[in-house]
Amino acid sequence: MFYNEEFETLPRPALEALQLKRLKNTLARVYANVPFYRDSFDRAGIAPDDVRGLEDLQKLPFTYKQDMRDSYPYGLFAAPMEEIVRIHASSGTTGKPTVVGYTRKDIDTWSELMARSFVAAGVHKGDIIHNAYGYGLFTGGLGAHYGAERLGASVIPMSGGNTRKQIMIMQDFGSTVLTCTPSYSLFMAEAAREDGVDFRKLNLHVGIFGAEPWSEEMRTEIEAKLNLCAIDIYGLSEIMGPGVAIECREAKKGLHIWEDHFIPEIIDPDTGELLPPGERGELVITTISKEGIPLIRYRTRDITSITREPCACGRSHARIARMSGRSDDMLIIRGVNVFPSQIESILMGIEGVEPHYLLIVDRQENLDTLEVQVEVDERLFSDEVKHLQALARTIEKEIKETLGVTCKARLVEPRTIARSEGKAKRVIDNRKL
Repeated sequence: MFYNEEFETLPRPALEALQLKRLKNTLARVYANVPFYRDSFDRAGIAPDDVRGLEDLQKLPFTYKQDMRDSYPYGLFAAPMEEIVRIHASSGTTGKPTVVGYTRKDIDTWSELMARSFVAAGVHKGDIIHNAYGYGLFTGGLGAHYGAERLGASVIPMSGGNTRKQIMIMQDFGSTVLTCTPSYSLFMAEAAREDGVDFRKLNLHVGIFGAEPWSEEMRTEIEAKLNLCAIDIYGLSEIMGPGVAIECREAKKGLHIWEDHFIPEIIDPDTGELLPPGERGELVITTISKEGIPLIRYRTRDITSITREPCACGRSHARIARMSGRSDDMLIIRGVNVFPSQIESILMGIEGVEPHYLLIVDRQENLDTLEVQVEVDERLFSDEVKHLQALARTIEKEIKETLGVTCKARLVEPRTIARSEGKAKRVIDNRKL
């Protein structure tokens, strides 16, 4: 099932020809209208006309999040403010927020790509979409909302928070699709269980989860506890918002990135060199249809790989692997590179462990230490001390053998670790690096 079959199934030669045409137009647009890009291209000794094929893209300089912060708020806009109809921004928790602007055409494109994404996930016009992504400057809520309306489905604009009311609405309104962060879906399942609500009696058939990295093991946990098909969606506000890429329900093997609007590359995060298909590295995206704030070779910091092998669903667009984390979220502990999602995968494979954990990194006597706090099943927590000690040793052993890093496992009672209605906080790094 497709939303826009012509473009979703374009043969590779036609898709790449469209990419090149749109890329050239975008380069000319930013060079003419954005001083940052004109200066950046001039310093690199390259002009828009020098890009004659897609392979020339790698000659262009990267764009970084810091460039957006340095241009705060509107310095990278390629359209005049009278054409900007929507402004979104990141939270700005680590500095100035990154600000993005949308023209009417950008909103139209975003709506279509979200509608495509919903259909790829198995959503149809008759569905009732319970949208628990946050509304406001965050792109998640409104991005999903406009896509649902474009598809013609019914949308319930719940936003985040008020979890028990969310569950009541899902029961009373007959919600069939849930959209939120994966960690919040498990929080919902926990609250429902406490209130005696059985998710198996709800009408949900699919959940579309994104905005934070999550593991295949967490997918299994979500599908078991919420009784639905869990689909991974990817997006970031700088590029568009949700709907940049999504898994198809037929395969669930990588996320189709809509290549008629974005050109993806995978690079070595340390050297910036282009990596071949199949190798894991940092995702770089160039937007080729945006008017408000086009971005050239934007370094997302998200770690993934790419394949252009044919997919069973019939879509011709490349697929990126599930994000294993962000290059700037990677922890280096005694010389070992560790992503929180790797530890999550290990924890989810151990019986009795709940999907709520916190990693605390510190430095004692010039040595890095890692404490893994993890909740355990209520029945286990009331078990004999020796059984809990054995479970802690199992966790420590599995992490050591799999990742090569020594840790201290600390088992905590259910509901001890703080819950989030948005992105879950997984790491506290107390080192002064």
